Amino acid sequence: MLAETAPLRFAVLGDSFSEGVGDRAAGAWRGWAALLADGLAGPGQRVEYANLAVSGALSADVAAHQAPRAVALRPHLASVVVGVNDTLRHGFDIGLYARRLDRVLGALDAAGAVLLTACLPDPGRMLGLPAPLARPLARRRRSVNAVVHALSARRGAVHLHLADPAWTDDRRLWSADRLHPGERGHRAVAGAFHRLLAERGLARGPAPSPEASEPPPTRAETALWLATAGTGWVLRRSRDLLPQLLLLAGEELLHRGDGTGPGPLDARAETALAAALAATMGG
Repeated sequence: MLAETAPLRFAVLGDSFSEGVGDRAAGAWRGWAALLADGLAGPGQRVEYANLAVSGALSADVAAHQAPRAVALRPHLASVVVGVNDTLRHGFDIGLYARRLDRVLGALDAAGAVLLTACLPDPGRMLGLPAPLARPLARRRRSVNAVVHALSARRGAVHLHLADPAWTDDRRLWSADRLHPGERGHRAVAGAFHRLLAERGLARGPAPSPEASEPPPTRAETALWLATAGTGWVLRRSRDLLPQLLLLAGEELLHRGDGTGPGPLDARAETALAAALAATMGG
């Protein structure tokens, strides 16, 4: 058990979700991880907090750059939340993603860290994209979440199901871009992780306050963002995905037109997922 006088080391790996995008404080992104770090230390204890997350990071970036730095810190806690950007790339491969995430979690686990993970909603649903565009992204997101669930269970990670309707349907938790939590959402994530860690005796300080210091975006602000920047977000983040996404949408429409529906595409994704899980889980 960690001595009260020893520092508790907390490393954060991932993308914009963990960097804190959507929760600005004192002119910089703060986010759920910083809020959680403030509530980890018990009496006479301090927290050494290192946020290595970078906006736009892929699982390859986390595996190649963030994970080695995190392992070198010998953290007691390490959060790994990554995958949204992988689903927005032309070369998305659920097998590669599974192997990378397994390697990252395995390295941190071997270093003695308690792991924190989360699954996230698919961006197509959150942005309200048309079905032919949203469905391929949702299919990819489901595959990523299935891998995260399986590997989290394997490693005994502290896991949050942030794709559940309780999170996704409460628009008060999300920023105007509908893809990153707002301040209230980051506080909710921090509070949920704090509760789970407290159950394990790993969060010994006060829980983060759920009360936001800034008001949530108004309907007008949200509508303005969607009208001016929402579609642009997909264009900027997708890079080389957009041409393929249009092809995937064309596939959706062809299957709907010939009466087969999404079944064959769902089956293809399930086959790839099963192979990825078999390769990483040894089944």
